[in-house]
This record gives sequence, structure tokens and C-alpha cells, in this order.
Amino acid sequence: MELKQTLKLSQQLVMTPQLQLAIKLLQLNRLELSDSLNQELQENPVLEEAPELSEQEEKQEATPSESEVREDDPKEWDYERYLGDSQESSPTLPSFREVRPFYKSDLTRKTSLADHLLWQLRLSNFSREEQEVGALIISNLDEDGYLRATLEEIAEGARCEQPLVLQVLKRIQEFDPVGVASRDLKECLFIQTKYLGAAGSLVRKIIEGHFKNLENKNYREISRDLSVSLEEVFRAAKLISQMEPKPGRVFGGEEPRYITPDLEILKVGEEYVVVMNSDGLPKLRINSFYRRLLKDKSKTAKPEREYIQNKLQSAIWLIKSINQRENTIRKVAESIVKFQKDFLDKGVSYLRPLVLRDVAADIGMHESTVSRVTRNKYAHTPQGIYELRFFFTSGLNLFDGNLIASESVKTKLMRVIAEEDPRKPYSDQQLARILKDSNINIARRTVTKYREMLRILPSSKRKRIL
Repeated sequence: MELKQTLKLSQQLVMTPQLQLAIKLLQLNRLELSDSLNQELQENPVLEEAPELSEQEEKQEATPSESEVREDDPKEWDYERYLGDSQESSPTLPSFREVRPFYKSDLTRKTSLADHLLWQLRLSNFSREEQEVGALIISNLDEDGYLRATLEEIAEGARCEQPLVLQVLKRIQEFDPVGVASRDLKECLFIQTKYLGAAGSLVRKIIEGHFKNLENKNYREISRDLSVSLEEVFRAAKLISQMEPKPGRVFGGEEPRYITPDLEILKVGEEYVVVMNSDGLPKLRINSFYRRLLKDKSKTAKPEREYIQNKLQSAIWLIKSINQRENTIRKVAESIVKFQKDFLDKGVSYLRPLVLRDVAADIGMHESTVSRVTRNKYAHTPQGIYELRFFFTSGLNLFDGNLIASESVKTKLMRVIAEEDPRKPYSDQQLARILKDSNINIARRTVTKYREMLRILPSSKRKRIL
């Protein structure tokens, strides 16, 4: 055992702050990028949002080259050259026409199921204790309008007897929408039969005693057990299918998600052009006031000057990283256009198999970079708005030796099912045989997987009554 010094030479990858910033900005979507830039505008006093500039002004506002910016020591930067070439102009105020109107006063909140039911509860003839029980029942409804708490739990929470809870529940089930506060689907449909004038009819008998056969479309079994004709069972089943299985659906659901594309793919003549969407994103530049402070050393002390230099370093890194992000996204999009030109011309059926490695090799970048670029980025194409990752899809073999994209197979599968006879829907085995007749080498289990991904019911559930 002894201590001694040894010299070892090795190579390792060091993530510089500029590289970390570039990677972070690259994987942000448009909304996240806008929030990040606005936050930088608030935190970095050297940055400011530039107004719309002419082409000549944009050249004067250009960021310094790599030779001017040395990442190892900010003190070695050529500030005098950078600040001298920059235009000293202060931001102009927007004109009256550019000021957007204030729409907040026009916004309204969507009425929820609970609000709708509480409004009816307050207008109904309930005692104070019944209103408290009713409010507790309403608070335990899910987004579909079903009661997910037991009578015992509600009685314990309201500190009352279960018969009172059941009495209030029966009255709430008569509220609009009809069938709300039901404890299961069978009770929900049972309540609706009363308002459809079907109480005591074949419809009610089927719901009460043959619900499983109804679910499996076993109409002959229902006809035999109830001693009625098959045609009467068909008519009753059709009426039941028109009922609402989820009474709270009209008030539920997620808020619509609006997508602003990061880029647009336009056809100019016979070629496609990628246009980046910069609307709504702040355009950054260095504040002229801090430029003057750095140029005139007599007006700033050393600590203040070092602070401004550090903020200037961060600002230049950010501006250069944004430009690099835009160039990288453009390169990836142009490569995708090169591979998916048939899709842009003719539609989803002509989407070709594509993997990240193909695009990475085409533009000379790493696959991880292409993966970051395509994350949560959207493109507006002649065929609609698609996420960039949509264009990367696996392929299936054709019998002639070529490949076809899995998305194209899914589109063809949906078309075949849409054109099937609803009285005799295709099984997964039959669908696989039809696709094989179209030169697609696909197994039945793959058809089942694609059908489930498309949220299409099996043949036994797709059967319709005509």
C-alpha cells in the first residue's frame, strides 16, 4: 500500500451551459417556448422584445459570430465590437391599431353537471336536511352522472338514516338529465323507461331479466324466454339502444385542446416549402440602454459591469439557441417532406414507413436530436395538422416484397369496417383475409391489435339491428 501520483489522459463529453440551453429549448413545444421566452424577458434586464424591423435593421441587429463569443471567459468577449455594430435604438410603442382588445369580460365558465343539479335542488321542495343530503349525493357523482358512493357512506357523512338518503336519491334521479345519480347502467336505463312511457312493457322486462343477453345481442334467447316474436325483441332492443347510458355526458368531457402548428408545409409549384410559424413568439434583442452602459466604462463600476456582462452572455446564448432550434426543426421537417412526399400529395394511404434513423442519417444528426425535435411539434400540411411523430411509423410486409406503413393499414382497416354489412360484421379473421387479398401480409392478432388501438368494437358488438 502506497500513495503515488499518476498522470492519466482521457476524453469525456462536457455539457456546456450553452449546449444545455440549446437542448432544453429544442424539446419545448411552441406554447412552452413562448412561456420560457416571456420568463427570460422578465428575469434578464438586458433582453427586450424587439418591434417589427426592416430587412436592413435585422442585419444590424444580428447576433455576434462564434469567434466573437468565447464561452470559457466572458471577460474575453469582444464587447466593443459587438456593441459598436449594434443599432442603438429604443423600442417603439405600438400604435393604437396594434393594441389587442381586452376580451376577459366576455369569457364565461361552462356549466358543470354538479352546478346544474344543485340549481334544481335549490328550486325543488326539499327540507334543509334533505338539501344537505342531496348536495352530498351530487358531490359523489362521477363525470358520467353515476353515484359512486354507497347509501351507507352518504348516510354516515350526512349523519342521517339510510331511508332518508334513499328517498332523496329517488327524487334526484328524476332531475334533468333523466337517469342521473343511478348506481349502475341497469338502473339508469330502468329509470328512463318510465319517461319514455315503456313502464311494464317488453323493454322493461328485457332490462330487468335479460340484460346480459341484451348486451351480447342474444335476441333469440330473449324471444324464447319471454315468448314473444323476434321482431318485437328487435324493436325493444332498438328503443333501448336510443337511451342515454351516460346521463352526465353532455356536461362532462375535457375542454377542447387548440393546437397552433409550429410550422407549415406549403406546396409552391411542384415542390414543398417549410415555413416556420413565429406568430406570437417574442423576438428578442439586446436592450440599447445596457449597450450604452457597457460602451461607456466611466459610468459603471466593476461589479455592475460584471453583472451586465453575465446577463449579456445569457442573452446571447438564448438568442443563438433559439436560432439554432429553428434551423434544426426546419432541417428535420424538410427531410420528412423528402420522405413523405406521396403522403402530402395523396393522403394517409400513401404514408411510407419511416424511422428516426432515416431522417438522422439524411440530415447528419443524432437520432436523439431528431426525437427531441419531433416531440410535441405540429405541422400544418395539405392533408391537415399532424404531429411530427405521426410521420414516423413502422411498416408491414407486402406479398410483393415492399413495405406499407402501419398507419396506412389502419386507415384501410377502418374503411373495410365502415363498408361492411352491419347485420353480418366481419370477424378479425375475415378482416385479415380481406387485407391479405389487398396484398398486405398481416396476421389476425395484428388486426385485433390495430382494431383495439382504433377503439373499434369486436364483430359481436358491432352487429346492428335494421
